[in-house]
Amino acid sequence: MPQPNVDEWRGAVRQWLAATLEPRRTAETTAHTAADLAVFHNLPDEEERRLLDRCRAYQRARHEAGYQALTLPQENGGQGLTAAHAALFAQEESAFDVPPSTELISVTVRLVAMSVSLFGTPEQRETYARAFLRTDLLACQLFSEPGAGSDLAALRTRARQDGEEWVIDGQKVWTSGAQFAEYGLLLARTDPDVVKQAGITAFLVPMDSPGVEIRPIRQMSGGASFNEVFLSGVRVPDGLRIGRPGQGWEVANATLAFERTASGSGNRRKGGTFDDVLALARSLNRTGDPLVRQQLADLYVRSALRAATVDRVARASAAGGRPGPEASLTKLMASDLLTRTGQLAAELMGARISADTGEPGTFAWTEHLLGAPGYRLAGGTDQIQRNLIGERVLKLPGEPRVDKVPFSELSGN
Repeated sequence: MPQPNVDEWRGAVRQWLAATLEPRRTAETTAHTAADLAVFHNLPDEEERRLLDRCRAYQRARHEAGYQALTLPQENGGQGLTAAHAALFAQEESAFDVPPSTELISVTVRLVAMSVSLFGTPEQRETYARAFLRTDLLACQLFSEPGAGSDLAALRTRARQDGEEWVIDGQKVWTSGAQFAEYGLLLARTDPDVVKQAGITAFLVPMDSPGVEIRPIRQMSGGASFNEVFLSGVRVPDGLRIGRPGQGWEVANATLAFERTASGSGNRRKGGTFDDVLALARSLNRTGDPLVRQQLADLYVRSALRAATVDRVARASAAGGRPGPEASLTKLMASDLLTRTGQLAAELMGARISADTGEPGTFAWTEHLLGAPGYRLAGGTDQIQRNLIGERVLKLPGEPRVDKVPFSELSGN
């Protein structure tokens, strides 16, 4: 099927966005709240549900208009367009007041839906992938464990087959939005007698299944957007297995690549931006200070470089293909930029950032400062991203590996 003309398609996108959304307000005309500058959402449940409803309404409208999953092949439920079309849509969308998304919306649409589309059966794609893309169903990510964070392949959650069902026992942690999700994309060890990466299988787990317990994790910022999830004798039908038995590591790598791309991109606001810091400096009458101007210039250059890198990675990706390790670069740049943005805001405000003086848009920056360190862990730690870049992009020698033995023979297993 021929690709639509880019200029004509841009015009149609712009027209649809203008009919659907309001133009975006600039930072200088907006009095920031803590929610505006938060890296991770820290809202009460009812407020979070209202935000999810707004996000879902927009995602459904976008899906119905044909602007969801732009680069996913049509046979997998996407639009079959190029990465250039996706970058163009993001560029046009940034000029409008898009409902502020959440981690759960991003995980559902950009991770779980894509993974089910790529690895699921035709029936699973029809039943679940489309519902995830439309956000008719919400899905969380059940990957990380207390003893298997950066080394995800060391996970200990087990699944054993019992007839046409699998029985799952284990624990997951740092699960965003689990309390609102209908499903979770889970990794479990199904064969302990092969090397650790080979014995993992992926499942869609209904979050209301007997034996699933969700416990919120209170963060230092006061919110509880992350959760622990305990699974005790949870029975999942074989029809909810994603991919072949033992294919879970491949599913995980594809999902994590999508996560790094989502984390590094500018499609969802995460914390404060350069424009916000510039507006703050102007409100405090600090833009005449030569040192402040130098710091602002440095932050602007880094912001522009990250945006250019995101665009380059997107355009280099094959249409509908799985993101490669280059996505680690955009994720690493995004976490570094968040840290530098918070540091400059703190320097500009001084003591104002540690106590609420009543000045609009100042104390709200504490949400950014408290959330930015966590972004160095979310979606893969900075150290993991550097390893991926070194080994898979720069082709440097890999680190010595001593775990190429059956998982059951590793110490502690």
